[in-house]
Amino acid sequence: MSPEGVERRPVDAVATSRANRGWWDGAADDYQAEHGPFLRDAGFVWCPEGLDEADARLLGDVAGRDVLEIGCGAGQCGRWLAGQGARVAAFDLSFRQLQHSRRIDLDHAAGDGSGGALGDDPGDGPGGAGSGPAGRALPVVQADAEALPFADESFDLACSAYGALPFVADATAVLAETRRVLRPGGRFVFSVSHPVRWAFPDDPGPRGLTADRSYFDRSPYVEVGPDGEPSYVEHHRTMADWVDCVTAAGLVLAALTEPEWPPGHDRVWGGWSPLRGRHLPGTAIFTCVRPR
Repeated sequence: MSPEGVERRPVDAVATSRANRGWWDGAADDYQAEHGPFLRDAGFVWCPEGLDEADARLLGDVAGRDVLEIGCGAGQCGRWLAGQGARVAAFDLSFRQLQHSRRIDLDHAAGDGSGGALGDDPGDGPGGAGSGPAGRALPVVQADAEALPFADESFDLACSAYGALPFVADATAVLAETRRVLRPGGRFVFSVSHPVRWAFPDDPGPRGLTADRSYFDRSPYVEVGPDGEPSYVEHHRTMADWVDCVTAAGLVLAALTEPEWPPGHDRVWGGWSPLRGRHLPGTAIFTCVRPR
């Protein structure tokens, strides 16, 4: 183990889910405070590069469609979709993230929109009254992406903006579950860190431009807590691995988008920065279709 408490080693699905649920519950407040203004209470941003669904339209016309958001965080994307006339259901592994979704709904119901602090009352949870842009609370549930609590063929579309898929041990299982809940001809669009990024340090500065490990090393990135157990896990897949996951799940890969860093965009988000964005792809967006 490194002095920083980081390892590269296999972690199974149960340990991965447990670690990431705890990590996101602990990090949700800081995450929303730092990134909430960029994401907006009702906005669909696919990636740190700032690609916006309002412009990209990767999901097509969503009005009147049943849409599932996978790994919704505080529900910003789902709230935007509802504002476009979609019927949205959303879920996340982290209860604390869903409490932030509830907080935003309550802010909008009160006409506040301030994105104020979230209380610590255990009863301040998702569901119930509240109002988003579509005039009601965003329907959310706490769930694991590898076992979706939805009936077969319930949705026309599914989407995930860096939600769930980078943080699961079995991406094929998530994709297969998504296929199950999609209707024939339904589309699933998801974004993840671009696989090539894994060969480089996660550093927004010049150090992040020099590869320091093999792109083909699939060892998960594991942060270890004081008890020696994983406290955060990300799983690396090459581009070919992702294509294999999509096809193994019974989906068809219809398109692949690699957003370029736009001129004038100076936001640094973790390892994403204008410097790295000019040289390396940071995000891969997969558009998949369930065959009819």
